[in-house]
Amino acid sequence: MAESFFAALKNELVNRTVYPTRRAAMSDIAKFIETRYNPKRLHSAIGYRPPNEVHDAYESQQQAA
Repeated sequence: MAESFFAALKNELVNRTVYPTRRAAMSDIAKFIETRYNPKRLHSAIGYRPPNEVHDAYESQQQAA
């Protein structure tokens, strides 16, 4: 899963952008993860669901227990 994530990150963001500072790169990558990658990408390793959905289900299960 990590290889798939980093491939998407490089192809969709990092290789297309020149960052003036390390802080700018970190901010842009964090924004990519939270606004684009987690809510929309379907992952085969987690039942073809987006990570946010799996996380929410996990949180609900923990509260119920």
